Amino acid sequence: MFNKMPRLGGLTLLAAALAVMAFGGNATAQDWPTRPLTMIIPFAAGGPSDVTGRILAQRMSELLGQTVIVENIGGAGGTIGSSRVARAAPDGYQFVLGNSGTHVWSQSLYKKPPFNTMTDFAPVSLVTAGARLLLVRKDFPAKTLPEFIAYVKANQTTLKFGSAGAGSASHIGCILLNSVIGVDVTHIPYRGAGPTMQDLVAGRIDYMCDAISTGLPQVQGGTIRGIANLAGSRAAVLPDLPTAQEQGLTGFDLTAWQGLFLPKGTPDAIVKRLAKVVSDTLDTPYVRQRVEGVGDEVIAPERRGPDYLAKTVASEIEKWSGPIKASGVSVE
Repeated sequence: MFNKMPRLGGLTLLAAALAVMAFGGNATAQDWPTRPLTMIIPFAAGGPSDVTGRILAQRMSELLGQTVIVENIGGAGGTIGSSRVARAAPDGYQFVLGNSGTHVWSQSLYKKPPFNTMTDFAPVSLVTAGARLLLVRKDFPAKTLPEFIAYVKANQTTLKFGSAGAGSASHIGCILLNSVIGVDVTHIPYRGAGPTMQDLVAGRIDYMCDAISTGLPQVQGGTIRGIANLAGSRAAVLPDLPTAQEQGLTGFDLTAWQGLFLPKGTPDAIVKRLAKVVSDTLDTPYVRQRVEGVGDEVIAPERRGPDYLAKTVASEIEKWSGPIKASGVSVE
């Protein structure tokens, strides 16, 4: 009997320790956050992700009771900043505002993707969706999509298109457009949409496929011109810009989304809490007004949350794998 007592006591102590650990884990999730958080924008300042992130961060800070710091980490089409979050501690204090380019198209474009979207992240929520615009320098000879196609076909060896980096949404947008119209144009990658736009305004590149949020002010200011809306329908903020489909490019629809991702292994309680904060942020009237004011769509409540984003990523990777590989373009 004496010999059994230590074992019984050991089991009791072990059970007690596990109970404390479980309680401590729940308490940590419930108390989170206790310090400032960092939202990684995987592109340079001034681009569409930066615009969206800064709109969200202010309201999220209010709802969380802690400051959400926006940090721009550009390069490699958004995969450098995204990779940092994939490798971060799964404690809920660092997350990334990814998009179709960083978390879907990268999986097919890169010969060796720097991360696996499906296994290296904990999806939080879709945030916005928006069209890509075909934008050209203000003195570009073509004014309609048919004129653009004819001119690019005749001059493709001397033209240049820019993007926010290899693998970015703006890169893949133009790659898919070029593939559909049958041209091979030199690609100039930048560290974000902001620097790309600066060179388009300056006339150092000929065209880009950018989000409405960064293209709209320049189009309205007359420093560049819009040739086509690459989504399936016209944008309310640019009602006079016809879609590619309206101009004869049947079936072409390029709508990109943005969403928040935490590192894989982040406790479910934290993922759900952050998803709720994101949803409440998107339901805030002034946030919705600002997002829609730059031409993006606020994701509807039924399309938010971790499960919906996970399903979206899986289906989109499958959808775009074929067209990207068919384009013949890849990145080392």
